[in-house]
Amino acid sequence: MSNDIVRGALYLLLGEFFLAVMAAIIKHVSSDVPQETLVFIRNLFGLIALTPIIARVGWQQLKTQQLPLHLVRAITGLSAMYCYFYVIGHMPLAEAILVKLSVPFLLPIVAFLWLKERISTITFWSIVIGFIGVVFVLRPGADNFQPVALIGLAAAGLASVAKVSIRRMSASEPGHRIVFYFGVLATLISAIPLLWGWQTPSNDMWIWLVLVGITGTVGQLFMTQAYLIAKPGQVGPYTYSAVLYASLIGYFIWGEVLLWTTLVGTALIIFAGLINMKRGSIREP
Repeated sequence: MSNDIVRGALYLLLGEFFLAVMAAIIKHVSSDVPQETLVFIRNLFGLIALTPIIARVGWQQLKTQQLPLHLVRAITGLSAMYCYFYVIGHMPLAEAILVKLSVPFLLPIVAFLWLKERISTITFWSIVIGFIGVVFVLRPGADNFQPVALIGLAAAGLASVAKVSIRRMSASEPGHRIVFYFGVLATLISAIPLLWGWQTPSNDMWIWLVLVGITGTVGQLFMTQAYLIAKPGQVGPYTYSAVLYASLIGYFIWGEVLLWTTLVGTALIIFAGLINMKRGSIREP
């Protein structure tokens, strides 16, 4: 397995940006579009958006021997999507995205249990510093606890398993194939709830739903490539960039104020990322 932490970090930063844009669109339409419809449309249009990419590399490149792992990735990733979309619709955007920041704390544990990947000392401390940064941003005790955050934590746990499954497939599966199978399986599975939850969106909603599919797919492609070329425990902290993206989007669109604690937390998160990037230039024993 390769371990290009610099490129992996860059891809993850780009992926998180597009996923933050997707989250903002979901928040915008969540009061008008049922969750079942939103999740299905996101996957359907995401799959359609992949067609030109697959046509370029060739449909013959989609043959796989890893269907069980693709299925695990699809089920856990889709379950995380349902939970995450629900949280986005019931919490402020910045808080909703912040909830998923527990993923990097769970990734090294899942990778250790499943892939037997060692958690280095530097990676451990970068995660600790990143966690302290998240604490500054969340300001525990300042507000009443929201039970919906537990659903966000469940989403983080499911997403951790999905992301490590990508790493597990990295020896034989290229990024476009992994994303394609997720798109197909997630679309088929998410179509089932439409039997009782479908509501036809209004005309002005369709453009937003198309953008959800496109931004989500682009973000997923970058994220998938990141975990293919770098260890989850090392690039995981770069997921913290979602804090900055969410804060800026929330400020300019919904008027969410950037508190000093958020700025301090963001600085710590970026510092943790730089520490982890430095780890990439050190040979592991």
